[in-house]
Formats: sequence, C-alpha cells, structure tokens
Amino acid sequence: MEIRARSDAVPFVTADGSTIRSLLDRTNAPVELQSVAEATIAAGTSTTRHYHRAAEEIYYLLAGRGQMDLDGERARVRAGDAVLVPRGAWHQLSADPDTEIRMLCCCSPPYSHEDTFFA
Repeated sequence: MEIRARSDAVPFVTADGSTIRSLLDRTNAPVELQSVAEATIAAGTSTTRHYHRAAEEIYYLLAGRGQMDLDGERARVRAGDAVLVPRGAWHQLSADPDTEIRMLCCCSPPYSHEDTFFA
C-alpha cells in the first residue's frame, strides 16, 4: 500500500512556474500510468503558457479563483471546478490578484519536465 502525507512532499517549481507538491508519482512510488500533485499559483500570477505532448491533465481547484486559457478559449474557474486539459492543448492558468489558487493536478502519463513545451 502506498500512502504519502502532504507534509512529506517537498515543494518545487515546475517548468511552467507553478509550485508543486508531488503526492504520488514515479519519483516517490511505484507509479506507472498517472501522477497527482498539489499545485499552487500565487495571487496575481500565471503559469507560463505551455502544452504536453504525452500527458493529459485534470485540474481540480481546491481554493481560489482565476482564469483558464485552453487553446485560446478562456473561462473563469474557482474552487470546486474540474478542468480537462487534453494532450497537446496549449494552456495557462492565472490566479486573480486577490487570491492564490491551490489545486490538484492529475496527469496521465505521469508529469515530467521533459513533456512540457513552450512557444
């Protein structure tokens, strides 16, 4: 059985600029097909626009609100929303100026820096 406490996950900054706590992925468990991490985007900031060739992602917002840009389509998002980010889709998430976004980011296959591409 694999169980990881959030408090044991050391935060790091990903290639897109978000702060991540990897909860379960290839680096800390015998994970093969997916990963889950808690991501934080500081108030008034955005991830760098990017896409993944291999990974499909699901964002589930735990706290905060902001704007999601997915292949040029923009929508307001807030805590309680789940967003599908298809493989190959350009995307960027921006936090409103007065609130940090905290979310779960599920990736399949598991997240890797090498699968993050910028314009």
